[in-house]
Amino acid sequence: MPTSSLAEARDARASGAIVSELTAGLLGKSAAISPKFLYDALGSRLFEAICELPEYYPTRTEAAIVARHGADIARAVGVGTTLIDLGAGNCAKAARLFPLLHPAQYVAVDISYDFLRESIERLQQRFPHIEMTGLGLDFSSHLDLPGVVRPGKRLFFYPGSSIGNYTPDEARDFLRRARDECDDDGALLIGIDLVKDAATLDAAYDDAIGVTAAFNLNILRHVNLLLGADFDVAQWRHRGFFNADDSRVEMHLEAREALTVRWPGGERRFAAGERIHTENSYKYRQSAAVGLLEQAGFQSVHVWTDPDQWFAVIYARAIAR
Repeated sequence: MPTSSLAEARDARASGAIVSELTAGLLGKSAAISPKFLYDALGSRLFEAICELPEYYPTRTEAAIVARHGADIARAVGVGTTLIDLGAGNCAKAARLFPLLHPAQYVAVDISYDFLRESIERLQQRFPHIEMTGLGLDFSSHLDLPGVVRPGKRLFFYPGSSIGNYTPDEARDFLRRARDECDDDGALLIGIDLVKDAATLDAAYDDAIGVTAAFNLNILRHVNLLLGADFDVAQWRHRGFFNADDSRVEMHLEAREALTVRWPGGERRFAAGERIHTENSYKYRQSAAVGLLEQAGFQSVHVWTDPDQWFAVIYARAIAR
């Protein structure tokens, strides 16, 4: 009988690497914190709440595409895959695919291990016939899958337009790493947010009741825990807006007043109005999205979109080597 397992895949040097990464970001010419640190257990739950907001269109638009084109997606993908869910969170998006794809194995990958553990345990109760494995892994920097992951028919699932958190060059390199983890029967199913009007994008990343602000501000609490820093969340405000020149939404935290943040071995002075850059979310034109996948080693692309052309779900097979 299929079983679930949870393998907390951690680099032995992770703690030191995290401290070094956070310190380098905070001491840079323009301070920055990687968006992966948004997703501790509380951050993951806040993002769940964001996905329920009327302003945040990506989740419901992507879900509608899958619901409308599910049969076509299933025909393109086939059954019996090793479904590898990158940034799985609560696993809900992958779970919608189970009745369509009938995966042989489901592998949930997320940096927030505690949140992932709870999610996959609940999911296994709903789908006891599917073998499930959870991996606590920072896949943004490396994607070395352990032997517990079946090698055949690997389907990397990367929904929600999370690929937009990378610059286009970083996104290409990330997708190449996914291709390297596939045999020639591997494939990719990815959600990519498309360019649209600035007002819609601004509202999606700065909602009226402040859930996105809480999500962004929570990163400071997380950094305090990881780095031993003394950020006072009340001294910061959320900023989220569309940068048309770079075709990306940016999220920042802005100092409400002049202040100093300290941590063991370091400190930084922030002027009033100075910002910490916490996230980018690049928006693509459909042709550019297809080109990105081809550059990364995927071909035979199938694209499904909503009627307004706001979002795309794309399937592509690995190019044979």
